[in-house]
Amino acid sequence: MERREVESFFERAASVRVLVIGDLMLDEYLWGKAERISPEAPVQVVEVVREDLRLGGAGNVVHNLAALGAKVSICSVIGDDENGVLLRRAFQAKGVDLAGLFDDPDRRTSKKTRVIAAHQQIVRIDRETSSPIGALCEEAMLAYLEASCRSFDVIVVSDYLKGVLTPDILSAVCQAGRRLAIPVVVDPKGDDYGKYRGATLLTPNRKEAEIASGVAITDMETLEKAAAGLLSRLDLDALLITRSEAGMSLFRQQGEAVHIPTVAREVFDVTGAGDTVISVLSLGLACGLALPEAAWVANVAAGIAVGKLGTSTVSPQEIVAEVSHGLKDSDSKIKNLDVLARIIASERSRGKRVVFTNGCFDLLHVGHVKYLQKARTLGDLLVVGLNSDASVRRLKGERRPLIEESERAHILAALDCIDFVVLFDDDTPLKLIEALVPDVLVKGGDYRVEEVVGRELVEASGGRVELVQFVDGKSTSRIIEKILASY
Repeated sequence: MERREVESFFERAASVRVLVIGDLMLDEYLWGKAERISPEAPVQVVEVVREDLRLGGAGNVVHNLAALGAKVSICSVIGDDENGVLLRRAFQAKGVDLAGLFDDPDRRTSKKTRVIAAHQQIVRIDRETSSPIGALCEEAMLAYLEASCRSFDVIVVSDYLKGVLTPDILSAVCQAGRRLAIPVVVDPKGDDYGKYRGATLLTPNRKEAEIASGVAITDMETLEKAAAGLLSRLDLDALLITRSEAGMSLFRQQGEAVHIPTVAREVFDVTGAGDTVISVLSLGLACGLALPEAAWVANVAAGIAVGKLGTSTVSPQEIVAEVSHGLKDSDSKIKNLDVLARIIASERSRGKRVVFTNGCFDLLHVGHVKYLQKARTLGDLLVVGLNSDASVRRLKGERRPLIEESERAHILAALDCIDFVVLFDDDTPLKLIEALVPDVLVKGGDYRVEEVVGRELVEASGGRVELVQFVDGKSTSRIIEKILASY
C-alpha cells in the first residue's frame, strides 16, 4: 500500500464502531534501579523511581483502537473493587462506551505488576480471578450482545483465559457475526480452538497454531498443513499466523496464502504486540481493506510496537511515517481526496489561500512548469488535480498516457511550487473542486472563463478564476511528433 492509501484508511477509522469483548486487566510497571543485593536474602533490591499504570489484556486492544481513532465499546466483567474503579476511569477518559461492562463483587479485577530495572523485567506479580464468570454476569453479557451487536462494524474477541469468555458467550458472538455479516476477529488462547468455531478470523502465533492444530510447524509445508486444518475444522474465513522474526502468514478459504516479511528493527519488548496486530487488522476490515492489505498495515504497526517497552499503543502518524520511511519527499505530497479535504480545511482555518488547477501532465515539459509556477504565486497552497490513466485514455485516446499515473504524480510532487497532488478518475475535476472549494481556480489561457468547470461554485464561495497563458510552442503533442520524426 502507498502512503496516501494508508492515510485514507485512518481517515475512515473515525467512523468505525468496534466492540471489544474479553478479559480486562491493569498492567502496573514499577521502574527502578537495582544496584545492590539485599542483606536479608540473595535477591536484588530495586529502588523504585517511577510507577506507571496501563490498560492490559483486552483493555490494551481497546486502548490501541481508541488511539487509532475508532469508536470503541466494551463487553466484559470486572471486580467491584479499587482496580475496577481505576479501569472504568481510564476507559471513560478515552471516550469508551461502557454500557456492556458489568461488575461482579465476587471477582477480583486482574492486575499484573512488573518490576523493571535496567530495561529488564525482574519479577511479575499477578493478582486476579481466572475462574468462569457467574451465571448472572453471563446472562447480562448475553443480553447486551443480543441487543447491541448489530450496531457494530467489527467485533474483536481478546481471550486471556481469565474466565470472561465462556463457551456460551463465544458461541453467541460467532453466531451473531455470521447472522449479521459482521466480522468477528479473535486473538485466541489455550488448546481448545473449537470454542471459536464460526469466527471470521483467528490470529494465533506460531506456537499457539502448533498446539491448536497438533502439527509441529518446522517449515512452510507444515505451516500450510496446520493452517489448512484449522481453517477447515473451525469453519473460518481466514487465519493469520504471526511468526515473530519471520513475519506473518495469511491463509484464506479462497485465494493463495500471503506471506508478509517483518521489517528489521531493534526489539525491546513483544508484550502487547499481538494486541496491536488484532486492533489494526480488525480496523482495516471494518474500513473495507482487503485482508492482505489489512494484514500488511498490521505488520507495520507490530514492528513499531515491539520497539517500545511494555504494553503500548501505536498511532496513525507513526504507522504513516513508517510506511513512508525510505521514500522520497514527493510521496508525502500525494493524497487521497478524503485526507486532502481535511488538510485543506485546516490550512484554510489558519488563513491560507488555496489555489487549484488540474491536467494530465503527460511528459512534463517547461510549459507545464512555468504554468504551475505562475499558479503557485496566486495563493499560499497549490493543489494539482491529476487525471488518472483511465481518464487520460478517455480524453486523449487509447495510446495515452505515455507515463502512468503514479509516476506522473511523483514527478509533479517533486516540484517545489506544488503542495499537494490528488488523482481523479472523472473526465472533469468537479468533484475535487466541490470537496476542496479553492479560493483560486486556475486554467490555461486557451480557455474562456465561462468554460471553466467549477467556476460557478468557486465564485459563489467568494473565490475567483484565473487564466494563465502557456509557453508558446511547448506541448506534449509536439514532443511526441518530434520524437516520431527523429526516431
